[in-house]
Amino acid sequence: MSPEHIAYTEVERRFTRLATVNDALGILDWDSQTMMPAGAADGRTAQLATLRVLAHELLTDPWLADRLAAAEAEPELSVWQRANLREMRHAWVHANAVPSELVEASSRATSACEMIWRTARPANDFGALLPALTEVLDLQRAIGAAKAPALGCSPYEALLDAYEPGARAAALDPLFDSLAAFLPDFLPRVLERQAGLPAPRALGRHFPVEAQRALGERLMRVVGFDFNRGRLDISLHPFCGGATNDVRLTTRYDDSDFTVSLMGVLHETGHAVYEQGRPAAWLTQPVGAARGMAIHESQSLMIEMQAARSRPFLEFLAPLLRQTFGHDGPAWQADNLWRHYTRVEPGFIRVHADEVTYPAHVILRYRLERAMIAGDLAPADLPAAWNDGLRGLLGITPPDDRQGCLQDIHWPSGGWGYFPTYTLGAAIAAQLFEAACRADPGVLPGLGRGDFVPLVGWLRTHVHAKGSLLATNDLLTAATGRPLDAACYRRHLERRYLDGD
Repeated sequence: MSPEHIAYTEVERRFTRLATVNDALGILDWDSQTMMPAGAADGRTAQLATLRVLAHELLTDPWLADRLAAAEAEPELSVWQRANLREMRHAWVHANAVPSELVEASSRATSACEMIWRTARPANDFGALLPALTEVLDLQRAIGAAKAPALGCSPYEALLDAYEPGARAAALDPLFDSLAAFLPDFLPRVLERQAGLPAPRALGRHFPVEAQRALGERLMRVVGFDFNRGRLDISLHPFCGGATNDVRLTTRYDDSDFTVSLMGVLHETGHAVYEQGRPAAWLTQPVGAARGMAIHESQSLMIEMQAARSRPFLEFLAPLLRQTFGHDGPAWQADNLWRHYTRVEPGFIRVHADEVTYPAHVILRYRLERAMIAGDLAPADLPAAWNDGLRGLLGITPPDDRQGCLQDIHWPSGGWGYFPTYTLGAAIAAQLFEAACRADPGVLPGLGRGDFVPLVGWLRTHVHAKGSLLATNDLLTAATGRPLDAACYRRHLERRYLDGD
């Protein structure tokens, strides 16, 4: 240890302890969504709340404020150490703006609300969720209001900043407004072109869950997932979580339709491979964490949308599907799979939405959650506002709340400010994939052989191994030559859905 870096070394140790607490939270949260018996809910709520308060106290200890300032003044730190201090400071600002009692209250409220959502959604009972959701919203508004002055932004932006550091409405609004203006003209053109093509042939009605699971795990290995450091399970809402070197991802199965689950597994595998590729020397430090949720979503969408729905990959997938499910014939050829996996049809459920209509689902949620945090929309009015918003964006109205405002777990679980990262991630994925194919002409042919090494290798170098060394736009500029450019996303959509490439 250099005598000039005593304070830095001390704060590194503190953040290693914090990483361990967060890992424990990750495993407990995964268990609560996959295996925990319902009768354990109250105890789990207390466990999660206690650990979240402990993590908060590690960041708000006055000792850390002193030692962090001392570390920032130390000379001759490396580029990685300086970036680590920047990320530490960002975490410190977020934590110290919020009192411990508010952290605990929010943790308890979201745990309880999640459990209510699990029964309210299948029962189509928004009224049952409303009191708990209102409590969660009130607490999120209080958290946003507490953080806003410290971050120099609005309360909503303060919540968003926890998921995508530095993101602000001034940058998001033009992107979302441009997509909202682009889609009403683009969608009819896509539907008109699609109407002139043969309809997808039916694939059948029975696909055993065990066969789906085996195929999913095989494709996870193809992409590069390391089962020595992770696993696949079932949950009501698919997700990727867990802990450092213990990545837990989940899916849900429908024995009458394998197509959704299979792409869901590949989507979560994109998240998981990113987690498994973070810089080994910095895994317990903030600089070794994933670079915000927009980049994280870009990695899942890269695998699911850019790679796994490409024509080359579907040529590789077709014989595996025939072998797995024991079917043959024209329906099981790559061209028919292409028509299934690029089928555009406005629908009610975000996680089932196609690439063309998906941004509308995110724009809707972004507008609604901003209004609720600002106090312009009461939770009791959410169902009607949701239905009106979806009708305005896609021309369809959900028949019930189960297919409307009850469908996502994010708000009940406290994920206010998270939704914008999905569409940011889609735009980033298009830009990164375009750059990867330009840098290595072997990427697309590799997908046709089930070889993800060219693509994932490029991502390892330019994204995964960077951790949080660079801010999002700096990372994009280093990898692709320019900051986020929505034109890449529009080009991708036009090539795939108008040109058929």
